[in-house]
Amino acid sequence: MFPRSFLGGLQLSVDVSLLPNLKNIATRLRIESIRATTAAGSGHPTSCQSAADLTAALFFAEMRFDPEHPQHPLADRLVLSKGHAAPLLYAAWAEVGFIPRERLTDLRQITSDLEGHPTPRLPFVDVATGSLGQGLAAGVGTALNARRIESDYRTYVLMGDGETAEGSVWEAASVAHHFALDAICALVDVNALGQSQATEFAHDMEAHRRRWDAFGWHTVVIDGHDMAAVLAALAEARATKRRPTVILARTLKGKGVSSVEGKLGWHGRPFKPEEAVKAIAELEVQLEPEVAPTPPVPRPPAPPAEPTPGSMPAPSYRLGEQVATREAYGTAIAKLASVDARVVALDADVKNSSFSEKFEAAHADRFYEFFIAEQAMIGAAMGLAARGAVPFPSTFATFLTRAADFIRMAAISDVNVKLAGSHAGVSIGEDGPSQMALEDFAMTTAQPNFTVLCPADAVSTERLIGEMARHHGPMYMRTSRPKTPVIYDNDEAFPIGGLKVLRQSPHDTATVIAAGVTLFEALEAHDVLKAEGVSIRVIDLYCIQPVDRQALVDAGLDTGRLITVEDHYLAGGIGDAVSRAVAEAGLTVTRLAVDEIPRSGKPDELIDKYGISARAIVEAVRR
Repeated sequence: MFPRSFLGGLQLSVDVSLLPNLKNIATRLRIESIRATTAAGSGHPTSCQSAADLTAALFFAEMRFDPEHPQHPLADRLVLSKGHAAPLLYAAWAEVGFIPRERLTDLRQITSDLEGHPTPRLPFVDVATGSLGQGLAAGVGTALNARRIESDYRTYVLMGDGETAEGSVWEAASVAHHFALDAICALVDVNALGQSQATEFAHDMEAHRRRWDAFGWHTVVIDGHDMAAVLAALAEARATKRRPTVILARTLKGKGVSSVEGKLGWHGRPFKPEEAVKAIAELEVQLEPEVAPTPPVPRPPAPPAEPTPGSMPAPSYRLGEQVATREAYGTAIAKLASVDARVVALDADVKNSSFSEKFEAAHADRFYEFFIAEQAMIGAAMGLAARGAVPFPSTFATFLTRAADFIRMAAISDVNVKLAGSHAGVSIGEDGPSQMALEDFAMTTAQPNFTVLCPADAVSTERLIGEMARHHGPMYMRTSRPKTPVIYDNDEAFPIGGLKVLRQSPHDTATVIAAGVTLFEALEAHDVLKAEGVSIRVIDLYCIQPVDRQALVDAGLDTGRLITVEDHYLAGGIGDAVSRAVAEAGLTVTRLAVDEIPRSGKPDELIDKYGISARAIVEAVRR
């Protein structure tokens, strides 16, 4: 046994008999990464080489998982935050036998799921990575899920030192400490070289240590190519309680190949075939005699059955009752969690405005406060969703744009995240344009697999929350600040992809399509025009994506004119969704939307000033 007192932490030890085998595995991982990237003609072999020892130790001496069933719910998790080292991850899964070794050279081919950066098309990948700085937040989510299901599985996040320049890393580091997540361990591959130059702190390991210490993490600094030190550090992390651990591993980019080791200019550059031959030959010489077979990977225990969700109780609102949809949202998610143990809620310090505080009051053990850290909140929601939870992260809709890249990666991951954004549009009033989400639909509908919802009243909000829980995939619901009257019966159904025709006659001369607060402007315009002898059809487009194309085309053909009205900018909202839906039918759309940067004012004044009021609708119909 190898003493580890030199690390200055707990007096732990490692099994010396494992070392030759683990070193050989690391060497083989390096060889396969070079072969794959050379075959592809692109990739990041030197970034794989620096982290090979860490990866070998994780897979063959530390993690408990099922090589035949990567999605085992109680298995330890690995998030490869430095996603450009994907060939290293693929090589490790080939080493355990899940991927045929000969398939590794399919890397980056259009016919292969071994993509340039990992995505959940592969069953051993929980979340897509490659947009640096996101993996740690996802790891926080997977660790929180272990706490939710009362499992002792651990989460490991393999990061690059370059990505620690991202603020999102420190958001995640802060909340991991706040939650006392001792089940998460970050491993930072400090190879000191970025894409274009040395990283910010290069090999100043004390500078790296001080940063993580400041965020309350237990820090262990090691030589990342000393296998005994790697194993001892992992053991120390496992033994550390009530705080997360980070292993800061000093490594060399291109480790094992003398022509590139520690040299600039090799990021994202594969070896040419003749270079690869020489590099592999040099690595093969480093293989050592193995004294005994590598022990099999320890398997996790059999998983318990997840409780079957029950039916969400029906809404209980009165017609005409004034209720803000944001308040109905809070009521709905609390009710949903009572019948579905998978449901969790995440907040970014606005729970008393989004009304997610109702969830906290009823289910405090499944409510996670992230404070003002929207990136970490969405990233953690991705990790939770990847492990079977149904997370509802909510904040003001405008602040979700801070996490736009996380939302994009949630779409690529196709995870079951249910976003909610309140206080959207000019209808929030006096707070002014910095608080008015006027691009939230554009941000979410740009992702082709996102479902986007905008309920107008409390009943539709509650019913759609139930639909969100039943429907797999990333979703976004916009809720509103103003109170609006209940217009639907409690037993009304709101299927995903549907709409509601609220006013209709055989003599309609136009169809007005609205959602949320502008639906009530459309209904008021209907009444004004009706008094003048003009009939219009009014549609509640509560589901903006996917949209009910046929119903919109039918309305356009019946009435001759389509008018959309939305508390959103012109680009990317309801008008665009409707225009795309009806274009092939030869129909055009008149779009009423906010077409300039707004200002503070009273909600009614702003709605009228920016051309989305009942008066503006009436004028558009008359035109």
